[in-house]
Amino acid sequence: MALEARLRLPLARPTPATAFLSGSNPKQTHLSFSIKTTSTSLSAANAPPPIVVVGSANADIYVEVDRLPLVGETVAARAGHSLAGGKGANQAACGGRLALGPTYLVARVGNDANGRLLEGALADAGGVRLDRVARAPDAPSGHAVVMLMPDGQNSIIIVGGANMEGWASEVDPEDLDLIRQAGVLLLQREIPDWVNIQVAQAAKGAGVPVILDAGGMDAPVPGELLGLVDIFSPNETELARLTGMPTETFEQISQAAGACHKMGVKEVLVKLGSQGSALFVEGEEPIRQAIIPATEVVDTTGAGDTFTSAFAVALVEGKPKQECMRFAAAAASLCVRVKGAIPSMPDRESVMSLLESAQAE
Repeated sequence: MALEARLRLPLARPTPATAFLSGSNPKQTHLSFSIKTTSTSLSAANAPPPIVVVGSANADIYVEVDRLPLVGETVAARAGHSLAGGKGANQAACGGRLALGPTYLVARVGNDANGRLLEGALADAGGVRLDRVARAPDAPSGHAVVMLMPDGQNSIIIVGGANMEGWASEVDPEDLDLIRQAGVLLLQREIPDWVNIQVAQAAKGAGVPVILDAGGMDAPVPGELLGLVDIFSPNETELARLTGMPTETFEQISQAAGACHKMGVKEVLVKLGSQGSALFVEGEEPIRQAIIPATEVVDTTGAGDTFTSAFAVALVEGKPKQECMRFAAAAASLCVRVKGAIPSMPDRESVMSLLESAQAE
């Protein structure tokens, strides 16, 4: 049964969330609403270390269209609505529902209606600790326009807002303290690269694995950041864009992953959509994982974030990489059956049930 818990960070001293913009005076604020935590069979002492997600939180404006408009063309949408999303929030929501230990989100939202939408949705998601989500008073919440096609595929345009503008010139020391206690750090590219670099440095110094999801800004990944990453996770399109190499066949994907190895990343976890996924570890044979077919594909918006987060959950629990990929494939299969990113995140019981069913077939 879900329990109501006040937001509280389990560090040695109180840690109020800090909301400020670069160049402004810090203002201490608390996100004072309650969150739902998921019960587990493990005691707090025996639970895995926390998953910490540093990343974006967006209000996703969905428009359901039969096709994308051409240049200069206007098309009518069949429906439209707003839902909480953003790669950081998606991954945190997924971790909160799947992980046996706590999941924290470090993010910035605006002091506006979209910010309150995001806070409420994350609180309702279950299991996400929001102590380190702060409001940036002078920047609007990030948002995205998601154009959803009838087959569940989508195209997305992002407006950064507080995700890009709401950080101080240095990451809060309390955030860094939390990261040093993590079992894994999850990053994406919808926040400034310098933020990712600072938090990855803290994680690396404490021996915490760093997973970087390549999704986000259309720009080269700084070499300094790649050098701090343990597992780099693009989809095939992002892999092609970042390496400048074709990724139409598995052999081409392998070669592009090899280029990432030369950039300093030892493990490349590639999400291949309907073709499943593949993990390329430098000096080893690739590990491939097929999809676990969904009964119906409704919306693929949060599938990649679900996969990456579920992989991290299994990794923190000490599972072998092949098992991590299978766990992630099951979570992604459940995700695409529901509309919306955060609303579609599956719970642990559903993932384990699907794995058992798939193994029996």
